[in-house]
Amino acid sequence: VYTFVSENEAGCTNVATLNLTITNSTTSEETATACDSYTWNGVDYTESGVYTFESQNEAGCTNVATLNLTINNSTTSEETATACYSYSWNGTEYTESGVYTFESQNEAGCTNIATLNLTINNSTTSEESATACDSYTWNGVEYTESGVYTFESENEAGCTNIATLNLTINNSTTSEESATACDSYTWNGTEYTESGVYTFESQNEAGCTNVATLNLTINNS
Repeated sequence: VYTFVSENEAGCTNVATLNLTITNSTTSEETATACDSYTWNGVDYTESGVYTFESQNEAGCTNVATLNLTINNSTTSEETATACYSYSWNGTEYTESGVYTFESQNEAGCTNIATLNLTINNSTTSEESATACDSYTWNGVEYTESGVYTFESENEAGCTNIATLNLTINNSTTSEESATACDSYTWNGTEYTESGVYTFESQNEAGCTNVATLNLTINNS
């Protein structure tokens, strides 16, 4: 309460009294951390910084609010992988080619979306049959007995190829005979006039070589 003494129009003292109320402006401060954006007093902020907002307090005076804002950003990552049969990524096993995503939390506590471009290549099989005489060479190995054999290699996709060979081995044969004749002897279409040991090569029932041996004695007239 304040008073002011002056002289009124009549030349006498006037005492004026003032009942004064002073209300103060106010300030407030807050700190916030958010991912990507933060809405404050109706405004969307996407960058870290110090922001102010002016309003009216309860006393009808100005209030200046200060926001200390930290914006952390979400992140993305991308990788490409090629595998045979299956591929394990972030605890999940994938068996088909495709584009897969995995959502996690980055170091800033915001979302990280990882993308995987995955190609799955499959193993293959092949089968063949072969028939041979005495032996058969397959993928650098010589086989002498009939059987089913496998050979593992890498296919064009870089995965396993298992080749199967159904193999039949037929054997060559031999035969031997002795003969005695006068002057000449005809054997397998050839006439022999001298004693000796002769051979004749033909094909047996299995389609392989048969070597026949003739022990020939020629007695002359």
